Amino acid sequence: MISNPSHLRELSLSRNKLGNSVNLLSAVLKNPHCKLEKLWLRYCGVTAEGCAALASALRSNPSHLRLLNLIGNELTKTKVKLLSDPKEDPCYKLETLYYCEYMFV
Repeated sequence: MISNPSHLRELSLSRNKLGNSVNLLSAVLKNPHCKLEKLWLRYCGVTAEGCAALASALRSNPSHLRLLNLIGNELTKTKVKLLSDPKEDPCYKLETLYYCEYMFV
């Protein structure tokens, strides 16, 4: 996927413990040849840092990803907001963002 990300349109990594590996995935998403449209990262251990990396990737290459599923990761609304903020950019295509805010006690 890293050497030729242009053929992949959908990817599910759900229930894999990615943790900080999301940063590597974000690097692939930044690649202008990446045409990924749907990405499922449910219950993957995505952290606030990983969410920030995904947001950075989508700002760098905003024109393809349309669906991102982050349900089951310990993310707050503030961190996930980074992913929806660029919606004013006409190139930004993310239409569907799934997540569930965790309550920390």
